[in-house]
Amino acid sequence: MVDVLFGQSYFLRFDPKLWDAMQPYPPLGTLYAASIVREQGYSVALFDAMLSEGVEAWAEQLINHQPRYAVIFEDNFNYLSKMSLLRMREAAFKMIDAAKTQGCIMIVAGADMTDHTELYLERGADYVLPGEGDYSLSDLLNTLEGRSTTLLTELRGIAYRDVNGELIRTPPRPVATDLNAIPFPAWDLVDRDKYRSVWMQNHGYYSMNLVTTRGCPFHCNWCAKPIWGQRYNVRSAANVVEEMAWLKERFNPDHIWFMDDIMGIQDRWIEEFADELDRRNLRIPFKSLNRVDLLLRGKTIPALARAGAQIVWVGAESGSQKILDAMEKGTRVEQIYEAARQLHAHGVKVAFFLQFGYPGETREDIELTLKMVRDLMPDDIGISVSYPLPGTRFYNAVKHELGERANWIDSQDLAMLYRGPFRTEFYRQLHTVVHKEYRSRKIMNDLRASLRDPRRLRPQHLRQVASAIYHMATLSGARSKLDSLAQLPHEPTRVPNVTLSI
Repeated sequence: MVDVLFGQSYFLRFDPKLWDAMQPYPPLGTLYAASIVREQGYSVALFDAMLSEGVEAWAEQLINHQPRYAVIFEDNFNYLSKMSLLRMREAAFKMIDAAKTQGCIMIVAGADMTDHTELYLERGADYVLPGEGDYSLSDLLNTLEGRSTTLLTELRGIAYRDVNGELIRTPPRPVATDLNAIPFPAWDLVDRDKYRSVWMQNHGYYSMNLVTTRGCPFHCNWCAKPIWGQRYNVRSAANVVEEMAWLKERFNPDHIWFMDDIMGIQDRWIEEFADELDRRNLRIPFKSLNRVDLLLRGKTIPALARAGAQIVWVGAESGSQKILDAMEKGTRVEQIYEAARQLHAHGVKVAFFLQFGYPGETREDIELTLKMVRDLMPDDIGISVSYPLPGTRFYNAVKHELGERANWIDSQDLAMLYRGPFRTEFYRQLHTVVHKEYRSRKIMNDLRASLRDPRRLRPQHLRQVASAIYHMATLSGARSKLDSLAQLPHEPTRVPNVTLSI
């Protein structure tokens, strides 16, 4: 028996696109919450949905652990949690049902719970923790257990219904600012051998996840910030490197994914990070997310290379300056070009997040994005369409166009949830076209590099050649279909771009 059973509702098995990619990471935000609660003296256990077969496994854990409190604490560092995918929301509802059947006090926290508090209370949750949640949870447990004399109404960051059924929302709890004081995630709760096995079988190396910041201060008007709002806080470089050394000693990962919205926001942080790694004689290859304008600060890219950056993902979004300005991205197309060139010059791979379907985007804007990909040939790309999330200026501008369905089913859905420039079928075909062109070009470029040293040729190169030939042979037909879909009857949104900047 334990005091608190933690879980989260992101089941990799329910997301076909990412199930195929098979790059699972434990729910870091959940592990932080468990660590904080355990530091308060509570016994804890973890149900990790990431590699679970389904909700039935959660029900089994409830029976096995007999917790007084069942907590669904979503991983706020997983960007998919902000999208509130419908399969995951339905999984969360079923998890609530199972916990209530076992007589648990049900507590939920996460982006979807913050945006749709009443929905979760109606389903059966006893308490919702809007916002960050970590310390709100320990405060709530202390009050419920009588360890604190603070009344429920005096707590901050809690939503619940009183005995009369009235919805009570207490004032928001300030976010944690001293990130160095937060204990390391409760990694001992994770089945590390299972994760290692999956990574080794599918990729030949073992990757773990880590964060250096919480929040993001930038103003992209399509980006939701339900947890930290416009605030952000940063761990010291020394504290991050201490955790890396701790992970290296105990789990020996081959690779790290820094899950920050943006790594290295503060000026010179990356340089301090590289210096501290040098001082500790520690080097673990990693991938991170960065902004192109921040990458172009002085010594940032050389420091990233020195620190062990293997690949840097940037939110390129579009090759059209008109679209970047409409998004209030705050970056320039020429900065994307220069950052990519400098990263490659320093031996660091670069990958682009691309976003299509923003209001006002034309075929000409789309072609500018495709040209940018051809010109720079990033080492990887990720494609999405504009997704209206509650609390964003973009959402407010198009919410009158949203139907009953306001979320994707899973991450490969690519449905236009508002009246975008073209219909959903167009964007799904655009995804196919972009990948066919990009994959065929990348395979041929990689093969040309291998041919410079025939000793590097392997049997898999023949399969890659066959794949490239297939993509090139079918690209023309895919483009023709795209052109046809562009002609389908469709009245796009009339909202002018300037509306989003008010």
